[in-house]
Amino acid sequence: MASTPHLRKPADDRVRREWDAVDENELRIDREAAERLVAALNSELSGLYILFNQVRKHYWLVEGASAEDLSEFLEDAADRLTDVTDALAIRVHALGGVPVCGPMGIRQHAPIYIEAPHQYDLRSSLDRDLHGYAELAAQIRDHIELADQLHDPATSELLRGHIKTLEEDAHTLERYLADDTLVREDALR
Repeated sequence: MASTPHLRKPADDRVRREWDAVDENELRIDREAAERLVAALNSELSGLYILFNQVRKHYWLVEGASAEDLSEFLEDAADRLTDVTDALAIRVHALGGVPVCGPMGIRQHAPIYIEAPHQYDLRSSLDRDLHGYAELAAQIRDHIELADQLHDPATSELLRGHIKTLEEDAHTLERYLADDTLVREDALR
């Protein structure tokens, strides 16, 4: 049985801006610089999509003695990831690009891997979340430097503001992982 694609494609005459292309922008940022910035931000967006879905999954599945506190943190963290994603996607559009969307685009640009669909122990799940935050924070630091080099202080400032959010959530995850109330893998043996 042939599969039906999950892609809805309106007529070509309806396309206003093609995916993976950068048009002139109202910000008057050089097109080559805008292309580099859009590629960088789309990589961030891809990672944010993956991390959001992973954090949300862990929110749905959290259980155990710390479930109430962790559930609240993970729900709020997912909301913060949505806010960061929205801000960066709006900037991609302003730079003349199209924000990454859909599984193919996300996989093309993602700096982190999608977690397998299984339910894992809480410590392993939170450790993967922390890894995702760390990868994104490191990449964003590089892209702050890129924005500075390309003379785009607005993109640089946007990234600087949101890296703080990611780092604060990563720090909270580190505290949960250090907490003795979470079951350690070696304690299960």
